[in-house]
Amino acid sequence: QVQLVESGGGLLQAGGSLRLSCAASGRTFSMYPVGWFRQVPGKEREFVATITWGAGSTIYADSVKGRFTISRDNAKNTVYLQMNSLKPEDAAVYYCAAKGVPGLGNAPNTYTYWGQGTQVTVSS
Repeated sequence: QVQLVESGGGLLQAGGSLRLSCAASGRTFSMYPVGWFRQVPGKEREFVATITWGAGSTIYADSVKGRFTISRDNAKNTVYLQMNSLKPEDAAVYYCAAKGVPGLGNAPNTYTYWGQGTQVTVSS
């Protein structure tokens, strides 16, 4: 069984910064990408960023490029999402997810394992 646990969400003002963490346990995902997604009520889950465990290759959504940075600490089996210059439209529940196969991608249905989500609220 695989567990992904997100943490670091909270309430902050626009322009602020926040770092989310995703701790993985259980099956070893040293070969597989981990991504961050977000969702607001009434909308589909939206891709944010993804990273491979090995070479550290990344992909970002256009809406967060230059503001968000995804990284990983292999020794801690943890993936981070550093979010800077936050905007009210960044407010959402943020989920981390792990693919069960190699290869980067931004489609939620290609990710097998999901965390429970962490709320990020950005006030204007």
